[in-house]
Amino acid sequence: MIVEQKVRMLMGLFIGAGLSLSLVACGNGNDSKNNQSGATQKKDVEITLVGYAVPKAAHDQIIRKFVAKWQREHNQKVTFKQTYGGSGSQTRAVIDGLPADVVHLALGGDVDKLAQASLVAADWQKKLPNQSIVAQSVAAIITRPGNPKKINSFTDLARPDVKWVTANPKTSGGARWNVLALWNDAIKSGENEAKATEFVATAFKNVVVQPKDAREATDAFVKQGQGDALLNYENEILFAKERGQSLDYVVPAVNISIDTPVAIVDKNVEKHGNREVVEAFVQYLFAPEAQAEFVKLGYRPMGTAVADTRFPKIKTLGTVTEYGGWNNFQKKFFAEGAIYDKIQAGKK
Repeated sequence: MIVEQKVRMLMGLFIGAGLSLSLVACGNGNDSKNNQSGATQKKDVEITLVGYAVPKAAHDQIIRKFVAKWQREHNQKVTFKQTYGGSGSQTRAVIDGLPADVVHLALGGDVDKLAQASLVAADWQKKLPNQSIVAQSVAAIITRPGNPKKINSFTDLARPDVKWVTANPKTSGGARWNVLALWNDAIKSGENEAKATEFVATAFKNVVVQPKDAREATDAFVKQGQGDALLNYENEILFAKERGQSLDYVVPAVNISIDTPVAIVDKNVEKHGNREVVEAFVQYLFAPEAQAEFVKLGYRPMGTAVADTRFPKIKTLGTVTEYGGWNNFQKKFFAEGAIYDKIQAGKK
């Protein structure tokens, strides 16, 4: 009898131990997976990045580096959904429900619209380095080979013998920078606002086509042969040259600082529960290895970056801040019935 009791006790211990092991195994299977090193594999996370058309090639490389870095340091897989287009169109899409976690838009005015829609923090410029400006460029003029029309400045775009191409300011942030570049040129030359408006109107009468974004504007000029000149980002031109396209261009000495911002779409991030990774990603955009990708794409080096001989010096560089910021310039030029609409009506 005593022997039988001992046997039963031992069997109970083995069964209990086996049950405990099974529970541990089930717990591991239902929680996080273990990798070979024993580190816990966190649940996958997804980020949606919405941007204007031009910086896509830089983001492709930056995202690849960030994903590898985050996996290495946090043992978590990050995937990205990306969508690109005209800055104005992308802004409206986010307001209408496109679930962006991060936006990289062509101008601060578009981010301000997201803030007004309570999607982005009202003080978004204070949330990141460099007032949230992640990439900078200037305006440049592409000409036909040999520059047969002798186009050397923004003023030449108002000549009656010059036809030119720009993206549409209603859909493209880059095109709004083009308008500001023309306005700035007139003001810096000593003209008053009335004369500056007249100059912009005269120049836009010579525009032959206005595609929806900067990349399509480049294609219209380069591939479709439209116009004598193209007004576009300097970085867009340098990117085209890197891909083997032979382009003649001039960077006017009087120019505008084209500042492109990044921001977190807080309302969507809260909904998606991915703030830790989103915040790490936008901070990473300002890291040297990420900034190097923007410079490769033709954006001007920021901060302490080494000077690049591809970028000619600008004699007089204006900023949108001089003209009251994008909210003011937007109302003056691009609101319904404002200066741009009147210019377009005058062309008909």
